[in-house]
Amino acid sequence: MIDYIKGDIAELTPTSATLETHGIGYFINISLNTYTSISGQKSAKLYIYEAIREDAYQLYGFSEKQERELFILLISVSGIGASTGRMILSSMTVQELTNVIASGNSDILKTVKGIGTKTAQRVIVDLKDKIKVSGIESVEMFAKTSQAGEEAIAALVMLGFPQQASQKAVSKILKDKPDNTVEQIIKTALKML
Repeated sequence: MIDYIKGDIAELTPTSATLETHGIGYFINISLNTYTSISGQKSAKLYIYEAIREDAYQLYGFSEKQERELFILLISVSGIGASTGRMILSSMTVQELTNVIASGNSDILKTVKGIGTKTAQRVIVDLKDKIKVSGIESVEMFAKTSQAGEEAIAALVMLGFPQQASQKAVSKILKDKPDNTVEQIIKTALKML
């Protein structure tokens, strides 16, 4: 099994990347989260999931191991294939999806194209316990915490830090000190990132 592919980005679209390594170009299906994290870079390291079927051999790549773990959990649910799993991960960040599953909020899952009520409920029932067991963190969604948290994350993203890393850092800071000002949150987050 291929664990990851590291190489130069030959081509990049919001749904796929071609990584060239040792003269071989690998066509890899990616989520929007992965696209965002590798766009603007000359090379990348993508963690791979191989989908091997009778009629096709496809590679799915993820910039983080956590996203790949969540993808594998998603496609283990009856009724969710690789393309639907990628669609879900393109609609939400890893943290947002783990929070949705942990909180049992099937209404947010239903907003994803191709996910109906029964499938959304099945995802939550099947994965609620597995998310805790697999070690995928369920981080509080920053939007519910405070206006200062939202502004701090927006500022960090404008400074060039990845959205997910910024959300995680700000969530940690607000957990310890919920009354921090925007400036205090940003200064502390800059030390963490």
